[in-house]
Amino acid sequence: MIAFWISAALVAGVALAVLLRPVRGRAGAARAALNVSVYRDQLRELAADRAAGTVAAEDYERSKQEIERRLLEDVSGETPPSASGGRRAMLFAALAVPLLAFAVYWFVGTPSAVVPPEDQVNAMVERLAAKMRARPDDVEGWKLLGRSYGVLGRFKESVEAYGQALKRSPKDAQLLADFADALAMAQGQSLQGEPEQVVQRALEIDPSNLKALALAGTAAFGRKDYKAAAAYWERMLPLVPADSEDAKAIQSNVEEARSLAGLKPAPKVAAAAGKALKGTVKLSPALASRASPDDTVFIFARAERGPPMPLAVLRKQVKDLPASFALDDSMAMAPQLRLSSQPRVIVGARISKSGSATPQPGDLEGLSKPVANDAAGVAVTIDKVR
Repeated sequence: MIAFWISAALVAGVALAVLLRPVRGRAGAARAALNVSVYRDQLRELAADRAAGTVAAEDYERSKQEIERRLLEDVSGETPPSASGGRRAMLFAALAVPLLAFAVYWFVGTPSAVVPPEDQVNAMVERLAAKMRARPDDVEGWKLLGRSYGVLGRFKESVEAYGQALKRSPKDAQLLADFADALAMAQGQSLQGEPEQVVQRALEIDPSNLKALALAGTAAFGRKDYKAAAAYWERMLPLVPADSEDAKAIQSNVEEARSLAGLKPAPKVAAAAGKALKGTVKLSPALASRASPDDTVFIFARAERGPPMPLAVLRKQVKDLPASFALDDSMAMAPQLRLSSQPRVIVGARISKSGSATPQPGDLEGLSKPVANDAAGVAVTIDKVR
């Protein structure tokens, strides 16, 4: 049970980072239906422009394929990542494939069609596969193809697609986590062996990758190393909104793993002697047009000299900016790496469109000068593009 809930923590592509619950499955279907209605309207407008002669045939076909690509990406992003046992297969059958088929059904707009929606979905994926054979250097395309095959339960082909992406982007932590997930499913829903090795490679590149942490914990739990499982999952807590359903589900799993390991419940980490690092974050007006209100903002502190892993992390959204912040030891990603353990730190803020804690090209960011770990009035301006 616990392996499923934690492994379902992050959506592929997107990162992501939510724990799957039945009610949220229904919310996901509603979001997909809304998104599909938008794509359907776009397709109608495109067809109307083509009929009016305002769009050339070549431009029409290219735009149509782009809409299909975005549709596949949005819907496959609703799919839960790796889990264990028959539950994962049940979820793919009961949620992912019907959702994708439902989306394509409404997107195509042929309620009276005799061809089953599943066949239409498969046809779209095969068109994407053909496109990738013609454009093999498109890393994002290979990622999308890998996710799409995963949604359809075609895990061997998903592994092959992710493998092609990794040949071209070997240091992408999120891609490595997705690849490990597909490998696990292809080898009988087990993370033991190569999948776990790939997960560790992802964590070496990005120790705060949510999906990699979820999978690493699941792998440890599967071999009954409950102490290690709890440690991995504890590192996820600062990366999700406090008091959210995600945080509650992760905390519940941490407690279960600690109990099985014979450990006492983890104490709540308090700020050292009430100390906190305080300041404000704002977005440069010059970059305001490059961010959307719902984009994720990570505010963090890292050692001036030391490991790159954040000592404290706070999550907000662009619509919250300018925002005040207070970072303290309760936001540590690991017990041995707390804000109070480093006398001098650098405060940073990064806007991530994908919502991934892993820095990506195109992210917007800003850094402070080195400050004391309990400084007040620290000002961070997000004014650079990665």
